[in-house]
Amino acid sequence: MLSRQTTPNGLTVGRYTPSLSEIIRHRAWIEIDHHALAHNIRSIKQILSPSTALMAVVKADAYGHGAVRVAQTALQAGATWLAIATLGEGIELREAGIAAPILILGAINTPAEIATIAQWKLQPTLCNPQQALVFSETLTKLDQSLPVHLKLDTGMSRLGTIWTEAAAFVQLVQQLPYLKIASIYSHLATADDPDPTVMRLQHQRFEAAIAEIKANGITPPRLHFANSAATLTDPSLHYDLVRVGLGLYGLYPAPHLRESVDLKPVLQVKARVTQVKTIPAGTGVSYGYQFISDRPLRIAVVGIGYADGVQRNLSNRLEVLVRGQRISQIGAITMDQLMLDVSNIPDLQAGEVVTLIGKDQDQEITADEWADKLGTISWEILCGFKHRLPRVSIPQSQEELEVSGVS
Repeated sequence: MLSRQTTPNGLTVGRYTPSLSEIIRHRAWIEIDHHALAHNIRSIKQILSPSTALMAVVKADAYGHGAVRVAQTALQAGATWLAIATLGEGIELREAGIAAPILILGAINTPAEIATIAQWKLQPTLCNPQQALVFSETLTKLDQSLPVHLKLDTGMSRLGTIWTEAAAFVQLVQQLPYLKIASIYSHLATADDPDPTVMRLQHQRFEAAIAEIKANGITPPRLHFANSAATLTDPSLHYDLVRVGLGLYGLYPAPHLRESVDLKPVLQVKARVTQVKTIPAGTGVSYGYQFISDRPLRIAVVGIGYADGVQRNLSNRLEVLVRGQRISQIGAITMDQLMLDVSNIPDLQAGEVVTLIGKDQDQEITADEWADKLGTISWEILCGFKHRLPRVSIPQSQEELEVSGVS
């Protein structure tokens, strides 16, 4: 931004004042495309029946995308529920003025936490009878009712009451004061596996548990079972609500699901070149000399490193995009910087943008590519980017998004 100022001797001069958007893009940043996010939600809703609601999973800061803005966009685009993992995540959304129902997927056990849930009008998951009793006792003292969601373990072996004991668990909660059953749900362990055997077994167990609950005269107001993979796989798993996480952010839980719905990646990771130099043959690069040049090389130093979420185990295996070309990273990735072999771009200058994840012209690098190289999953890649990387929203404001037609 160029502003005009008058000097003491009466001269009018221009003074450049960088905008906040320019400043946070000075070193490295993450771009979040809310148009892509809204597109993904609409695409997923198209495969749901009108009676099935969409719960946007925004835990872990919306998988590193920024929970508040993501939640706002998701609700505008057609999601009606939100899911988080911790009490603090729910409070953050409420403090931002978000009034939609919010399910806490994690377990809550203490009276202080329960009182806080009630205060912020969040909706907890109950996993076992002991937890239900603590909730009821605490809420009785507060003289306040609370909607609760009952979790069944049908084969994940994580949170929840074992499915064979579901009827007794539900009957207990139904009788306890100040607890109102809002839903009964379970979680799939292998929905992203092309072999549906385990998923079908879990589905059968869930159905059997629900049948027994209904036989006892209790009709659950809401059932939900499907994560992103199950949502894209089998409509019989949709029930009243689907819980979609990874799919919101434009990634597929497994390669065989890529044709199920059109999704667009929401996140891009970018950084700037901070120095360019030429090194002679036989020169070591970075700590430990994991890379030694076999010829003169033009190298670029880039202002991003493992403290930002670029894992050190990607050293000498990472590729980035520069001017639409795939460029190799060389040497050990350091805490704040990494080096590139830019010999094929001899006129590269400091300040130019490097794309680590995202598109540049007709080339693209995805979080899945990083995950494959590291032997992990894309969820971990997305959640691994640290908060010193500013999240830059596109468009920059929620108002601009509304004007563009996302509603």
